[in-house]
Amino acid sequence: MKLIRLYFLSLSFIILFASCQETSKKVEQETVEVQEEFITVHTLSDFKKYIDKDGVKIKLAPGNYQIDQAESIRFIAITGNHSHYDLTGARFMVDTKLFSRTDLAKSDDGNSMYCAIEISGNHTTFEGLYIETYGGASGLQSKNKIFNIVGEHVVLKDVEVRTSGSNPWGYGYLYGLGGGDVRKMNGIRVGYPAKNVTLIGCKVHMRAMGHAIFLQGAENTLVEDCHVDGLLRTTDAILAETSGYGFDRDFYAQKPRHPHKKGYVEGTVIGLDGKILPDEIVSLSEDGIRLYPEYNGHPTLNTTIKDCTVFQMRRGICTGLNTSGDKVINCEVRDCVTTGYNVGNEDTVINSRANAKYGEAFGVPYTDAKNANVEIHILDSRNGMANSMLAKINGTGHNIVVKTSNDDFIPEDMVIKLSVWEGYGNYNPKATMHATAIKLENDTKAKVLTYSGTTNLEAESKGEVIDLTPEKD
Repeated sequence: MKLIRLYFLSLSFIILFASCQETSKKVEQETVEVQEEFITVHTLSDFKKYIDKDGVKIKLAPGNYQIDQAESIRFIAITGNHSHYDLTGARFMVDTKLFSRTDLAKSDDGNSMYCAIEISGNHTTFEGLYIETYGGASGLQSKNKIFNIVGEHVVLKDVEVRTSGSNPWGYGYLYGLGGGDVRKMNGIRVGYPAKNVTLIGCKVHMRAMGHAIFLQGAENTLVEDCHVDGLLRTTDAILAETSGYGFDRDFYAQKPRHPHKKGYVEGTVIGLDGKILPDEIVSLSEDGIRLYPEYNGHPTLNTTIKDCTVFQMRRGICTGLNTSGDKVINCEVRDCVTTGYNVGNEDTVINSRANAKYGEAFGVPYTDAKNANVEIHILDSRNGMANSMLAKINGTGHNIVVKTSNDDFIPEDMVIKLSVWEGYGNYNPKATMHATAIKLENDTKAKVLTYSGTTNLEAESKGEVIDLTPEKD
């Protein structure tokens, strides 16, 4: 009996102690004194004196600042709470050689990524900076990035990022997809334990292999009024090279391994032997805005992407890999190679626009995705190449609306397909293709093609609906 009483007494003490600690944290947050006026500093060394301070308002004077020295793999670490950093007019030039320095101190968070700026402080605003990498040297890893945001209630506002320093550059995903030789330079990451982060008015110009904006295990993230652009390249231009990475390999890329996607690599068709083919197009970067489903067991939850634009990336806005249901509102995607919008379980995409010049305007590609709501306006998709699929639909219970302001925007050979492996997604080789209980309003003249596995389709379509299910003997 004494042992039991002692156990409950100890447990009660632990609970009381934890509660007191939490209360103490809340009181501490509420009693942080914040400067009333901004302090202007004129050197990077003076700016760094405040990055670990609470309650400060710091303005860095406009000008060019070079970052070619660092003490740790997070070159500048913003750890201050309730602080505001205004870098409007400041331009950071980051030497890519820093991303391969082996003498820099490692982080204690278990993540070995290198990044130019990390924001781990809470209730922090960071705004106005233009930042780019220079030098062209590739880092030690593929996890390199410019911003890493892991704090709570962080606002990243009106920053502009221009990336360089990936290897090999100029081939996109044709070499090293999922590892291999590629060393990337990503733009902005929001990752666990980040909560209630807002990215607003940010621009990312991808001139390296990598994702522009991506989330891993973050909760309640708002990405608003942000812009992403990348570069595309034809395989004809690659095959015309007389030296370089592709030439040295006789223009053989990695062989596609998926049994149902032989010859297909992220929107680009290559030979079954891995040979790069003419008349195709490649994105030189990865995704514009991408959600990973989790980070180390911590799910990515409740993301809203609003009033954003993505041009010339691999996938435009990719929420489909997540399963918790996310919102995309009033966005525009153009000239992406794999798909404009990758949509998944419980996702909502409304009042948004895309073209299908080089890849499908949108896709709900996963057979286990349920109850997505999609409203897409098709933009001018003429004069593209290497694509004839307007949209792809798999899964169960989706409500899909496809519109256009001009029927001439959609070439006659472009079609909407249901229950197909073709195109992006469905990398589970054991999956059974199906599109079940789909409500489709097709206010375009594009044909709708249904294949085996399409059941209980409710379709209102200006374009002909054609059943291509094989007849049984």
